[in-house]
Amino acid sequence: MVKAYPQIGVQIPDILLPKEPINPQKWAVIACDQFTSQPEYWQKVEAFVGDSPSTLHLILPEVYLGKQDEDVRLKQVLASMKEYLNADIFSHHQELILVEREVDGKTRHGLIMALDLEMYDFKPGSASLIRATEGTILDRLPPRIKIRQQALIEAPHILVLIDDAQGTVIEPLAARKGSLNKCYDFDLMQSSGHMRGYQINQPELESQVFAALSKLSEAETFKSKYDLKEDKPVLLFAVGDGNHSLATAKSVWEKLKPSVGMDHPARYALVEIENVHDAGLEFEPIHRVLFNVKKDIKTDLNKYFEGRISFEPFKDKKALLAKIALSNPDNHYLGLVYPQGCELLTIQKPTANLAVGTLQPFLDSWVKEGNAEQIDYVHGDHVVFDLGSRPGNVGFLLPTLSKQDLFKTVILDGSLPRKTFSMGEAHEKRFYMECRTITR
Repeated sequence: MVKAYPQIGVQIPDILLPKEPINPQKWAVIACDQFTSQPEYWQKVEAFVGDSPSTLHLILPEVYLGKQDEDVRLKQVLASMKEYLNADIFSHHQELILVEREVDGKTRHGLIMALDLEMYDFKPGSASLIRATEGTILDRLPPRIKIRQQALIEAPHILVLIDDAQGTVIEPLAARKGSLNKCYDFDLMQSSGHMRGYQINQPELESQVFAALSKLSEAETFKSKYDLKEDKPVLLFAVGDGNHSLATAKSVWEKLKPSVGMDHPARYALVEIENVHDAGLEFEPIHRVLFNVKKDIKTDLNKYFEGRISFEPFKDKKALLAKIALSNPDNHYLGLVYPQGCELLTIQKPTANLAVGTLQPFLDSWVKEGNAEQIDYVHGDHVVFDLGSRPGNVGFLLPTLSKQDLFKTVILDGSLPRKTFSMGEAHEKRFYMECRTITR
């Protein structure tokens, strides 16, 4: 029987892991929404994996959305799910899994569990226990829903944050990892570091985890932590990465539940929980790149911001990035990258607290008017310098958000503008490893 803690929206899932001799390095691939403007990354993944069992065959990388073979790829994904289940390639683990990820000299820890979609709401103004931290782009849901509503298996790239400054939930497990059984331990492909998994199946450790989570969810603890002057609904879990995947799971569940009842696997979604205070977790900005630009964007920026914007050429990229990092509520600093070079944009008296909130409404309307063919959200300033400098493109470099401010900002102000921050750069994102069946 699957064990649940309904008061905090958590379930101990039946996790599926690939059996030996499946190669875990070929099995685990990065989140489907990464490298969407770099098809060469996914081509290398395909070449490396080949026909080996892999989560690559269970997902549709978003670089292929809208392409001619999208429907063919989708059918292959659904067929692979059925094939893997019939071939009995999985071992079952009804337990939590402690994840240790090493990348670029940093180590962070997480905990695999399932969250109750009944306690999650991605709509603006949500006051649910599990909340989105950023606005949801509804146009991005239909392709994902198309897959999820037919899927037999889910594999998560969703990272959900807790605000546990005292380190009471995950850190005690990490301190005891030497006494825990490993369920995987391998190097990730494409220079993305190393990943280890530890089984958490001791009743005392399980009880310890959920007692600590319950403490974080107490109303008085919550009110005191954020120095709230009035009672506000508790935010225990904040979606850091994979908001659109969790929103997809929620959308499918809402449509499904009238016909299947509340005791169904699709009510839950498999995620990795991480502590926002983990020293190995860093927030990075998510930048913007416009493709096939058809008009001078600087002219329209001047019109839109009515003289409150200035442009300063920068040849030194490091100096430009250092200046952008000084962005503040009174003066927003952004970088403009285009074939003619790089410039610093300064926007005075902004109407939003964050630079992304100031820029995004302009970009939305400008692209909607047909002034650019496409906008993409990319990780890594080097990617912006590369893509933005290509003919016909324009890139925008944005400052990052302090992770210490995330929870209180969401509690007081609601969801941040969409694509405000990223938990690490693209190659640091979660790799699909654990799976779970979502049908009966």
